[in-house]
Parts: sequence; structure tokens; C-alpha cells
Amino acid sequence: MNFRLLPLAAVAALCPLATAQAQSVTLYGVLDAAVEHLSNVGTDSHSDNRMPNLAGSVPSRLGLRGSEDLGGGLSAVFTIEQGFGVDGGSLNQGGRVWGRQAFVGLKGNWGQASLGRQYSMLFYSLLDADTLGPNLFGSGSLDSYLPNDRLDNSLAYKGSFGGLTVGATYSLGRDTVSAGSPSGTGCAGEDGTAACREWSVLLKYDTSTWGVAAANDQFHGGAGSWAAAGLTSADKTDRRSTLNGWFKYQDLKLSAGVIDRRNEGSAATPRSQLWFVGGAYPLTPAFTVDGELFKLKYRDSPNGAKMLALRGTYSLSKRTAVYATAGRLVNDGTLALSVSNGDPTGEVKPGAGESQNGFALGLRHSF
Repeated sequence: MNFRLLPLAAVAALCPLATAQAQSVTLYGVLDAAVEHLSNVGTDSHSDNRMPNLAGSVPSRLGLRGSEDLGGGLSAVFTIEQGFGVDGGSLNQGGRVWGRQAFVGLKGNWGQASLGRQYSMLFYSLLDADTLGPNLFGSGSLDSYLPNDRLDNSLAYKGSFGGLTVGATYSLGRDTVSAGSPSGTGCAGEDGTAACREWSVLLKYDTSTWGVAAANDQFHGGAGSWAAAGLTSADKTDRRSTLNGWFKYQDLKLSAGVIDRRNEGSAATPRSQLWFVGGAYPLTPAFTVDGELFKLKYRDSPNGAKMLALRGTYSLSKRTAVYATAGRLVNDGTLALSVSNGDPTGEVKPGAGESQNGFALGLRHSF
């Protein structure tokens, strides 16, 4: 079969009535692969060279999104999106076929309402302020939930009115898979109780030169096989609240924020704060440098971590870029976080209280 016909065949299989309706479907994707060097791995402090599975500058993905004009300003919309590792071709998000997103909804001038597997509003609140986002060395190294805050069995609403954006989600069972996902908990819920429920809210305001966002994300634990990370009952919750913002002066963009966390699944360190400050500047139209400084601190505990991450990206075209990124993470107390969030197994962590350096070179192509 001619490979160039495969995308058309996929679209036709999903949308047999596309030629008879005012409908559009787009196939899109990103392939991002990097080679990484890490120092001080494990209790014997060896170095490691590898090709990470989860992310380079962004995670690799393949998706379909579409819309149908229903008339009167109303449209039906859908997105299905899978994540995969370029290193071995395996599916991420616990092996799910459409693990990144899978939802259907209605959209109008009032906003969009949708049902399925979707992002929490915490994700949207950080889009402009978290400079490096899901970069190999970034906020996900200090909190694995941040680049993986997706919800199964969820209802979502998000609308923008001028510069104001509001949104909310509610999940009946936030996570049906645990293996292979950095933030997976296997908390399926949907049993008539509060077990594994989740909710989030977003309030965001943007102008052409600055923006500010606030969000809250809270999920419940569950009993038995659903229990993970100490959330052994539906009464226990894990909540993250953020306030962040960004400012742009000519070509320079600066951002900062804080994420306050209250995790009732942790008996020793339930309260923590993650602070971040970042910036980005295009040195030339093709070459951009950006970086971010993080500080994680647990209340009433010596545990914590500090991390500095930098990245330089050179665009070969609108769709293809090469990049270099580096990071250094210093653990305090008994914490043992890795500077790299590129692997779900946690096999590259340093020893407790140790520091770690990372460097990576990568290539990204989008279509």
C-alpha cells in the first residue's frame, strides 16, 4: 500500500460521512528524539548515556482532531491523541492507544463542553508561565503530575471571552492505568462513592504583553487496589493550587509562579511549594534560548530540591528544529529526584540528598 495514502485511509475510516457534511479532520504529530548524558546515577554514582522514552523538548505524539459545522454557530469537535517513545516505538501513558487525549464535545461562542480523557485545568494554567514545560529537564522532574495531568472519565468546560478564560473539569474516575505512567495511580473510581473523583477550575487573563492565571486541581484517593501514593481512602485528597504570570517586553518573555500542594497521602511531608522563574529570548529569528529556575520546599522538613535548566533551539524550518538542553538538580534531605523526567521507571535517580547533572542533544519534527 502506498504509505502516502495511509493518513487518508485513517480519516476515511473515522469519518465515513466526511464528504457529505461540513466537516474537517486533521492528522498531526510530533517526533522528538534526544540522546542524554546523566551524572551521579544510583548509589554507586555512575554516569549514564541513553535515549529517553518520554520526552526530549516535548513528548512525541500522533493525533487526529476534527470538527463538524452543525449550524447556528455550533460545532461538534473531537480529538484522539496517542503518545509514544521514539526510542523503541512503544506507546506511553501505560500502553493506551489514545493515552494523551480522547474526547468528543460541542463548541460555540459560549465555549467548549467535552467528555472523555482530557487535560486538567492545571495544565492550561501553566501553558504560558512554565517556560520549559515538558522539556527533558523541567518542572516534571520535580513533580511528575505536571506534564501528565490528564483525566479519564471526565467532563470539561473551557471558554474564552476577550482576554478572560474560565474552565472547569470533573472526573468520575481519574485514572484507570498505573503501569508505565509517571503519575499513574490506577484509581478507576465510578463505584458510586467519592473514590478517585477529581475536579479542577481555571481563571486566566491575557493581553498582548502580559497574563496571569490561577487554578486549583484536587483528586481523591481510593481503597484496595486503587490506593496509590498513600491515598488509601476516598477521604484523602491531593490538591495543587497555582498562581502564575508572564510578561513580554519586545522579544524578551519572563514568567514566574508558585504551585502549592497539600498531599494527604504523605504522612511525613504533606505540604510543599514549587516556585519557578523562567525566561526566553530569540537571539536570531532561527535561534532561541530559554531557561528556568525551580525551588521545591517541603514544610517542616529538610527535604527539598533546587534545579536550573537551560535550552537552546535552532529552527531548520517551520517544522524541524535541533536543540541542546542542560540541567542541574540538587536534592536536600532524603529526597532523591532525578534531573531528567524522560523515563517512567525512575532508574536514573541519584542517591538520597545527592545532586545530578544532565545534558542532551535532540531533533524535533512536527507535521
